[in-house]
Amino acid sequence: MVSIAPTPRRGPAPRLAIRRWLAVSGVMALSACVGSPAHHATPQRSTAQIAPSPSGRQCLSSLGQSQVNFTPLPDQYFGAGCSTINTVRLSWLRSDDAHLQLANMGPVTCSLASALEGWARFGVDRAARLTLGSPLARIDTFGSYNCRNVAGTDHRSAHATANAVDIAAFVLADGRRISVKGNWSDGTPAERNFLRVVRTNACKRFAIVLTPDYNIAHHDHFHLEVGPQRPICH
Repeated sequence: MVSIAPTPRRGPAPRLAIRRWLAVSGVMALSACVGSPAHHATPQRSTAQIAPSPSGRQCLSSLGQSQVNFTPLPDQYFGAGCSTINTVRLSWLRSDDAHLQLANMGPVTCSLASALEGWARFGVDRAARLTLGSPLARIDTFGSYNCRNVAGTDHRSAHATANAVDIAAFVLADGRRISVKGNWSDGTPAERNFLRVVRTNACKRFAIVLTPDYNIAHHDHFHLEVGPQRPICH
């Protein structure tokens, strides 16, 4: 008689622990920011609960030291080139003496959050005080992560990996709202100058900055993008 050993039973696969790191407190990336519905992918979400890389941990630590309020998010893969890897959700940024609120902000990569933090504090708030006589209170956006292509192409936008954000307007502490759509061309001289100053300051911190001067698709926002590509400022 042949003895057959029983097939070992498989136990449940161990779950990877979520390690949430909270710190101390041209190129096809020329992203026209309006994509047609045909360019959107149907998300197929897969959440990978993986500890951040050393560079990711360093970014989160530096972001915490800047005293912004944020929550690290688990890595998510949506398929078709769309993902949110090493991302955070920003609640507010910091100026020299106050919180800076954010409107309509989705997940952003830590590197994008870090660039936004420095730009908002040193490139926007201080420019508002100098040119408009009032500090910055809030930045209005058209969002960040969006699983879609660059308009008119079959190439993924930087929005598809949360490496880009679209800035619509700046709300000052005195209540004024300076929008890209309403004030880039038709604002007062001080308002137009302010928007161009913050554009110039953005070009020092982001890899790609696209404004109404670039094309009609950007008539109402600034596209700010981080990444390894050659810097482009329009």
